[in-house]
Amino acid sequence: MLEMRPDCERCGVDLPADAPGAFICSFECTFCAPCTEAMDDVCPNCGGELIDRPTRTGKRLERHPASTVRIHKGAA
Repeated sequence: MLEMRPDCERCGVDLPADAPGAFICSFECTFCAPCTEAMDDVCPNCGGELIDRPTRTGKRLERHPASTVRIHKGAA
């Protein structure tokens, strides 16, 4: 199950689990759309491809809440 991190690791913008606009790599590094575009869809941490993160909504989000741990590394 995805960890669903709550923010962009590069700029710190909030990325709610129930909203589109988040991108992840295979290690679940998480970035917003503008940062992903600025990094040419490549994760600066592992070099992997950044892809759309699926959303989690409703009862599934209630039963399996998103992470509250923020990982902010700043601009890459």
